[in-house]
Amino acid sequence: MIGFVLITALVIDISVAVAGPVADTYIQAAAFCSSSDAKYKLSQFDPPVKGSGTPNGMSLWQLQVDDTTSGYKQKVTGFGAAVTDATVAVLNRLASDKKQNLLKQLMTSDGVNFSLMRHTVASSDLSSDPVYTYDDNGGNVDASISSFNLGGSGRTMAATLKSMRALNPGLTILGSTWSPPGWMKLNKLVTGTTVNNNLNLSYVKQYAQYFVKYLQAYEQSGAHIDAITIQNEPLNSKAGFPTMYISASQAANLIQQNIGPALKNASLATQIWAYDHNTDEPDYPDTIVNAAPRYVQATAWHCYAANNKWSVLTDFHNKHPGIQQYMTECWTSPYTGWSQAADFTMGPLQNWASGSMAWTLGSDTNYGPHLADSDACGSCRGLFVVDTSAGTYDFAIDYYMMGQFSKFIPKGATILAGTGSWTYDDGTGLQSVASVNPDGCKTVVITNKFQNDVYVTVNFKSGSQWSGRVYKESVVTWTLLG
Repeated sequence: MIGFVLITALVIDISVAVAGPVADTYIQAAAFCSSSDAKYKLSQFDPPVKGSGTPNGMSLWQLQVDDTTSGYKQKVTGFGAAVTDATVAVLNRLASDKKQNLLKQLMTSDGVNFSLMRHTVASSDLSSDPVYTYDDNGGNVDASISSFNLGGSGRTMAATLKSMRALNPGLTILGSTWSPPGWMKLNKLVTGTTVNNNLNLSYVKQYAQYFVKYLQAYEQSGAHIDAITIQNEPLNSKAGFPTMYISASQAANLIQQNIGPALKNASLATQIWAYDHNTDEPDYPDTIVNAAPRYVQATAWHCYAANNKWSVLTDFHNKHPGIQQYMTECWTSPYTGWSQAADFTMGPLQNWASGSMAWTLGSDTNYGPHLADSDACGSCRGLFVVDTSAGTYDFAIDYYMMGQFSKFIPKGATILAGTGSWTYDDGTGLQSVASVNPDGCKTVVITNKFQNDVYVTVNFKSGSQWSGRVYKESVVTWTLLG
C-alpha cells in the first residue's frame, strides 16, 4: 500500500459535453482516461464521487488544491505542437475530406481543441531538402529586402495556419526562425558549418526588417501571427540543419535596438518571446527581459537540458512575475515513452507556464520529411502520423496524452496552487495539476506512473472533496461541477 502523499491537483469546474451517447448533456462529474496499454484513448472512465468514496483495497493517494482566490496562479493560453514543413507536407497528402476531418480533430472541441501552435519560419530540420529562407537571393546581399518572397513552402504554411485559425478563432500562433538568410550571417550560409555561424552585425536592420516582411506577408495571406522568437535554440549551433548562434547580450540588443522598434514602427502588435531554448541557461532570458522589458512579453523554454528542471520556471516567475512563460518544444518519438507528452505539459503547468507545445504536430511513417543530414531529427514522430502511400492517418499515444489537458483545460482557465505531487527515484509516482475554468467548472489532471490503479482523493480548500480510481500507467482527467 502506498502511503498517504499530498499531491498538487489543479481543478476546474467545467460543464462538460461528453462525447458518445450522452453528448451535449451536462453532468456533475466525469472522468476521461488515456493509458499506456492503449485500452483507453481519451475514453470515458469511472467518474469521481463526492466525499471519500470506497477504495475497495486500492492504494491510496491524497491531493490538496487551493481553489480559493488565494490559490489562483497563471492563466492558460493553450496547448498544441509545432507546425513544421513536414506537418504541412503530410497534411496535404491526404484527400481533402480526410484533411479537413483531421484538422477538426486537432483544432475543435470535437477533438483535442488545440489553441496554441508554433510554426517554423522557413526551413527547420523537419523540412525537405534543399534548405531555404524567405530571402535567399542567390546568396547575394539584399540590403533593401526587396527579394523577400514566401515561396511555395511559405505560402502553403500560411494557408495551413489560416485553416487552423478558421476552425479555432482563439488560436495563438508563435513563429520561430531556425536561421536568417545566409547572406546575413558571417559565414554567409544557412547550413554547412558551425564556423562563424553568427549574425553579421552589419545587417541588424535587415534582420529586423526580415521579421517585419514575414509578419506582413503572413497577415496578407490570412495567417495572423501573434508572437515570434528571434531564433530557435540560439545556443545550439549545428552544421547539418539551419541554426544560428546568438549570445544573450546580443539577443537583448537586437530586440531592444532593432527588432522591437521595427515591429512598433510597422504598427505590428506581435509579441516577442525571449530565448526559445533549454532550462539549464536561465540567465539567458533573464538578461533579455532585464535589457528589453518594453518589448518582451514572455519566455520560451525547451525540454532538452541534460538535467531538465521545470522548477526553473518557478524561479524565473519569482524574478519576473509579469512575464508569461511557455514550453515551446519537446520531442515525441517511439523512444520517448508513453508519458512524454503528459510530462512536458504537466511539469511546466505546475511551474507557471501558460501553455505547452510538442515537436512536431505531424509526420509520415518514416518520421519525416526531414533534411538528409544526420544532424536532422530522423526519429521525431508527430502527434499524428500519415501513411502517405495509403492516404490515411493515425494518432500517436502523445496525441491522447496532450488531449487529456487541452480538451478539458480551455484557454483562459486559471491554474490553481496545490500540494502532493510526487515522483520516486524509480520514476513511479503521481503528478497532478488543476485549474478553474472561465465557466467556473474545475478540471483535475492526474498522471499515474504506478503499474497498479490508485484511489485518489482531492481535497479542495473551499471545502469540497472528490475521490475516484486512477487507472495504472495513465493520465486521467476529472471534470467537476462544484
